[in-house]
Amino acid sequence: MRSFAASCAIALALITVVFAQGASRGRSGPSPTFVTVPFTLDHDRVVIEVGLPLPDGSMKLEPAWVDSGNPEFDISQRLSQLLRLKITCDAKACSAPPPQRITIAGMSIPLDGIKEAEVPGTPNSGSSIIAPGMSAEINLPSAVLRHYDVLVDFPGREFTIGLPGGIKFKGIRSKIQVNGENGLVQVPSQIENKKYNLALDLGASISFLSEEVFNQLAAAHPAWPRMTGAVGPANMWGLDEEPKWKLMRIERVQYGPLYLTGVAVVDFPKDRMSFFEKRAGIATAGLLGSEALLNYRVGLDYAHSAAYFDIGSTFKFPDFEVIGLILRPEDEGRFTVLGVVDVDGKPSVPGLQPGDQLVAIDATPVPGSTMGQVWSLLQGQPGQERKLTIERGGQRFIVAAKVQDFLATPETEIPAGAKRK
Repeated sequence: MRSFAASCAIALALITVVFAQGASRGRSGPSPTFVTVPFTLDHDRVVIEVGLPLPDGSMKLEPAWVDSGNPEFDISQRLSQLLRLKITCDAKACSAPPPQRITIAGMSIPLDGIKEAEVPGTPNSGSSIIAPGMSAEINLPSAVLRHYDVLVDFPGREFTIGLPGGIKFKGIRSKIQVNGENGLVQVPSQIENKKYNLALDLGASISFLSEEVFNQLAAAHPAWPRMTGAVGPANMWGLDEEPKWKLMRIERVQYGPLYLTGVAVVDFPKDRMSFFEKRAGIATAGLLGSEALLNYRVGLDYAHSAAYFDIGSTFKFPDFEVIGLILRPEDEGRFTVLGVVDVDGKPSVPGLQPGDQLVAIDATPVPGSTMGQVWSLLQGQPGQERKLTIERGGQRFIVAAKVQDFLATPETEIPAGAKRK
């Protein structure tokens, strides 16, 4: 029989463990100053679970996309209907009043400042996503995040949100510029000894540079790796123009206090750049996406216009060691081939045509997957082979495709015959 003293010791130990766990998660009281939750990194996008209060008083957990580079609040058709939000549509888009609040690990996040929620999709479609190729049904935009402290721990796959002053940030501090109306962030940066503002967009899977700056750097450094065609993390949404996107790996970028090497960037077309700059409210040369910061813990102290960067690993991610496809995720879960990247003037995956449907990768079905799940199957070591099941005109066939490094850094061996141009 256990002694009284031993029982007390065990009870005290259990209380200590529970208290420590609650404190580490910001749950030491009914009104936590911060909470920490795990996240899924899907196509370099941070997806967490949030709670939504239903009309019957119950709470429903749904996947939410943490999008610091977008001030607009989005919610799916299905979730809008579930919450009984009144959806109104015009010829171009649908919208609804936002929910009053969401919760993250028990912490209430009011949505008072959001005037309306955008509802993607056609009226009454019942779509359960806010964007094709994503699992999220709602987003957490910069317009909401700007009222809090935020920490995205990429190496640890944890997201922390707290009241101003609630998070004790670590790492190197950098002064940033925060748009007071929408929460968009600009970080003072340098490329080739020239000063620029670059946005911090942890909702973007790739980085962008203005067409002007991109072309200047490309002309000055013809040896820097480059290509045409949005593969891997650059294959963001499957837009019609993505097969023509120009990509380049910049040798060095000073981003606030960080010195980043081998940063992959996409040429930002002028029309999109104009919209982006107008929304930022300040002169900017582009944005840095999460793909460039996967080894860091990134903290945002919006109240004091400061960012913190704390390195957590030095892993080299196989970002562009992939099969050379450009894909479009469709609303119903299919994946359409938009194009194939050329190598030495020839398609890197022979036998495919725009409009083909990607059905499976090495016998793993693709329909219903997210972009991140599909691209994880298309990654590998250069030279590895993947068997692609393709459907065209109702007929299916198998195509053998080899993984290549399409933006090889100088330290990486370029596969034979894969000349960059």
